[in-house]
Amino acid sequence: MVYKDLVSVTLVTYNSGRFIKRCLESVLEQKYPNLEVIIVDNASTDGTVDLLEPFADRCRIYYNDKNIGFAAAQNQAISLSSAEWVLTLNPDVLLLPNFIQNMVDAGNVDPKVGTVCGKLLSILATFDLPDEQLVDSTGIYFTPMLRHLDRGSQEVDQGHYINFEYVFGATAAAALYRRSMIDDISIQGEFFDPDFFVYREDADVAWRAQLLGWRCLYVRNVLPGNRRALPPEINMHSVKNRFLMRIKNMTPDLYRRNWLSITGRDIVVLGACLLHERTSLKAFAYLATNWRRVWAKRHEIMRRRKAKDDYISSWFSFQPVSRPAPRPSARARARAARG
Repeated sequence: MVYKDLVSVTLVTYNSGRFIKRCLESVLEQKYPNLEVIIVDNASTDGTVDLLEPFADRCRIYYNDKNIGFAAAQNQAISLSSAEWVLTLNPDVLLLPNFIQNMVDAGNVDPKVGTVCGKLLSILATFDLPDEQLVDSTGIYFTPMLRHLDRGSQEVDQGHYINFEYVFGATAAAALYRRSMIDDISIQGEFFDPDFFVYREDADVAWRAQLLGWRCLYVRNVLPGNRRALPPEINMHSVKNRFLMRIKNMTPDLYRRNWLSITGRDIVVLGACLLHERTSLKAFAYLATNWRRVWAKRHEIMRRRKAKDDYISSWFSFQPVSRPAPRPSARARARAARG
């Protein structure tokens, strides 16, 4: 059963001891009244498990015997939830007290919005804001080379990005997903694709959601995070997932329009693998081994696709693309809150 107005916060931890305590404290201090917190630990070895124990009376915590990856563990957490909205959250993110309330209010106004995101600011390793605050993300966008980037990344925060806007997608570091969209765009029962293991799984979800007719709404709602502390093995997954996304989501029209940019970037990626990051060559072996299974996912996505070619192509640009979204009126927010 899905409970209306309930928000499930789903966190995946893996050696997250530096961050998890302050992250969970910020979640539990939210002013939103209907909240459940679900944590899946991917066999941490750094003391994260000990830090989670004091939260066991306020959170549902599940411990995996091995690291199954961010995507699969998030799917596990989402499957255990029963909320109308799911907030995926990285353990190195802090929420301001009204964050969830503001996100839900905005999302409830338009039923076509399947994802809501806010402004993510960079944070120091000490979990303090730097003197000069930098934007980390205000949503993600794709370039014609099929790179996905964070809108506004590393810009000095000057109070800009203040409008309600439709963007291509959200970083799963702090993304609010509507349950009906999760159910609608899941492929073979999976929202995040476990083949991705880690990295780019949120961009894949964003692309798939756009193909199937859902919108992502950016709301000016500030939260600090530290998403730059990434282990080296992500390089291989980054290469693998670049091509996984293309196999699953690329339409012939989008490729025709951007083939030169795509090919140029592919040459750079392949050259880097051959000359500098030979461990990333395992990505191509993975793609060859799992080709049939990945192609079956593509077939299902394309069979259900709703978005037209011109619409999808319009999102792929070397500069961030956004579209104006109406700011919800006080009356609309009140009506949405009443259901």
